[in-house]
Amino acid sequence: MENKFEFTEKQRFTQWWLWLLLSAVMIYTIYNFIEDRQYFSTLELVISFLIPTLVIILFFVIRLETKIDAQGIYVRFFPFQITFRHYPWRNITKVYVRKYSPLGEYGGWGIRLGLFGTGKAYNIKGNQGLQIILNDEKKILIGTQKQNELKLYLENLKKV
Repeated sequence: MENKFEFTEKQRFTQWWLWLLLSAVMIYTIYNFIEDRQYFSTLELVISFLIPTLVIILFFVIRLETKIDAQGIYVRFFPFQITFRHYPWRNITKVYVRKYSPLGEYGGWGIRLGLFGTGKAYNIKGNQGLQIILNDEKKILIGTQKQNELKLYLENLKKV
């Protein structure tokens, strides 16, 4: 049961175009494996099949997890971060939900260092995020698919 005193969100890469691209790479690899296997060593064939397979597994496993409660904001980009990164409320100057440009501001998706002083981003999809401004003026943006629920939670927590 979800605790009403905390906000939680788990996101995964579910974009159809990403899975289409990954599938196309895998199909191309299998096709080349069947067509040209006599030109490659066994090691080369194994590597050429293993790398796309591992990439697909990685994209399947990746998840962005966000938790917000009375103690602060927690974020984890699994499997690259095993433990949650904690931002206590005492270290936060301002927090709000905003629209952003993943490519324009951060150069893409994932754990990103932003362009032109936009700070760090944790994002998987979409263009809505929780903007955090720390006391030392560093910025962190956490992507969200639950922007309305998140705004309401922050208002009830009196953090906006």
